[in-house]
Amino acid sequence: MMKHRFILSLWLLVTLACVTANAQRRTNVRSTQQDTTQLVRNYMDSLRVYKAQIDSLSQANAALESAHYNGKLYKLFVPATFYHSAAKRKLSLNTLFTDGEAGSAVDNALMGIYLRRPDLLMNSENQLLAAGTIRNDVDVAQTQNVELTEQVAPIPEDTPEAPLETEVLITKPNFWTFKGDYYLQFLQNYITTNWHKGGESNYSMLASLTLEANYNNKQKVKWDNKLEMKLGFQTSRSDTVHKFKANNDLLRLTSKLGLQAHKKWYYTLQLLAYTQFTRGLKSNDPFIYSDFFSPFDLNLGLGMDYTVETKNKRLTGNINISPLSYNFRYVGRLGLATRYGLKEDKHTMHDIGSQLTVDLTWKLAEQVTWKTRLYGYTSYKRALVEWENTLELKVSKYITTNIYVYPRFDDSGARDSDLGYWQFMEYCSLGFNYSF
Repeated sequence: MMKHRFILSLWLLVTLACVTANAQRRTNVRSTQQDTTQLVRNYMDSLRVYKAQIDSLSQANAALESAHYNGKLYKLFVPATFYHSAAKRKLSLNTLFTDGEAGSAVDNALMGIYLRRPDLLMNSENQLLAAGTIRNDVDVAQTQNVELTEQVAPIPEDTPEAPLETEVLITKPNFWTFKGDYYLQFLQNYITTNWHKGGESNYSMLASLTLEANYNNKQKVKWDNKLEMKLGFQTSRSDTVHKFKANNDLLRLTSKLGLQAHKKWYYTLQLLAYTQFTRGLKSNDPFIYSDFFSPFDLNLGLGMDYTVETKNKRLTGNINISPLSYNFRYVGRLGLATRYGLKEDKHTMHDIGSQLTVDLTWKLAEQVTWKTRLYGYTSYKRALVEWENTLELKVSKYITTNIYVYPRFDDSGARDSDLGYWQFMEYCSLGFNYSF
């Protein structure tokens, strides 16, 4: 009995295992069939998509070959350019265009570039029109005739050339500089005889000429020469003795030889000589107060000279100090001897002393220039100080106004009851000026 139960149980287990295995096999087969069906379906969908793309490309290719796209696609391949048709198609109310779908497609593509990447635009249609079209006057193809050789000719050896004959021109440096200044000034004052404040009419004229010749070898030696000439006349109704008389008279030569000591300092030997051109007179007075070589002064000084020159060259000039100076005075008219510090009936006078000369030009503004000269000499018995100041106002290139102020101290002559040994001269004039 037990044996039969065991056999029955074993049979049931085997049967159950077979049924389970068969069911599992059927499930796997069904799953495999489903996966295969889905794969085939996906493959067919891909083929349909590819077919649609190929058909689209085929249609596009056919359209490219048709007359609708002829001459329109070049806009997509040339450097990015702004064409008017793209903007016109978007902004125009008219929807009828003669270029059809081809032109619309090209304009849409261009508009996408204009809106998304405006930085790529290199040209505009206006620039292309201004540049012009492609030349169409050359119809024949140009060919080049090239001749080929079997062997290249040997390169000839370089032969030494004869040296060229060159002329060396040596120019001698010119260390001289020349310059000058000339002006002619006038002054007129008219007053009627019944003028309530009195006074008298007068006319005056002043001419001045300054010449300079300077030598400088840019090493050690310097030689400066300046000749100054001034002569002015005036007339007045009240003077019944003289028709005209001099009111400004100067003839002066300054010569200075220098040897450089250090930078702007020079050891110098200075020669200063001055007199006047004509007689010096006063109104209604026949007495002659001065004349040519009456007096005549010559001063020879040994000392040092300093050159003044600012960076912008607005202030230029020099300062000369001569601790050892010899002065010679000559008076041709004996009647003027005592007037100029000489002994009676003597024509000459000699003395030794020291002198100082300051000669500066200051350009205050473009049209304003101040020229000043300070000269001092002392023999430790007598003293002479002259300070000449000229303020030049340039009206135009050739018209100037001069204001001249000249104080002077000289204790070698007679003492004035009011001014002592001081003397003073001043004038203001307008006239022609020329520099060269």
